[in-house]
Amino acid sequence: MKQALFALFLLLTISATAKTPNEEDILDKTMNAASRFNYATLTMRFNNGDTTLDDDDYHYLYYGYVYQDAYKPFETNPALDKLLLLASGINPEKPDPDLLNQILSTAAEARKKDPFSPKILNLMAFAHGALGNKTQERIYHHHMNGIIRTILDSGDGFTQSTPRHILMYDHALDVLAAEGLAYGKARIISRNVEFIPLTVPYTVAGKKRKGIYFDFSRIYRNKPEGYTYKRDRTWQFNNLRPRVYK
Repeated sequence: MKQALFALFLLLTISATAKTPNEEDILDKTMNAASRFNYATLTMRFNNGDTTLDDDDYHYLYYGYVYQDAYKPFETNPALDKLLLLASGINPEKPDPDLLNQILSTAAEARKKDPFSPKILNLMAFAHGALGNKTQERIYHHHMNGIIRTILDSGDGFTQSTPRHILMYDHALDVLAAEGLAYGKARIISRNVEFIPLTVPYTVAGKKRKGIYFDFSRIYRNKPEGYTYKRDRTWQFNNLRPRVYK
């Protein structure tokens, strides 16, 4: 696997207090046509590459997706599998333009089922940048940064009662990669929370942290009857880091 495909920098401003998703508040804001956070309005801005979207906008955009008909976390995403296969063939020193264009078209298809995947957004940013499309590169990095910050802001992840909240299992792995943390196999510890152990624990405020907790409850909220979830394989670049533009 290619090492260090991107030369990106992790510089995220995280809130001092967690912004845990409040379902009543999210529904009220995103369903209200007069609200700044009306979901149709946010989606239009997101799809149009609006880089003025702020952390509040991304919060309602990400967690409001749960209440959209398009949110179907149990559906397979063949385009994502194809995208990861294409990405594995990139030569980071001299990427092939035809391959980069294939990645962009495949990523656009994959985003129809997972529009907020940090992994997909990162690949799109890289492909645009390698093709010289600096404006589009900046847009997709801005989107990726916003989604990663939203998940990080939802909880510190250090305890079962303060987990980070995700809409797809892969989003948890992408966030850990963005933090530069190596991880092991996740394990389910309750009906709503999983624990992902770190291969190299680290110390925060004098306490040794051996892993991160994630709330996955939204994934199963509308689980089809009789459906058994099987995780897809994951693949992502080392150094999945948000770039900061000045």
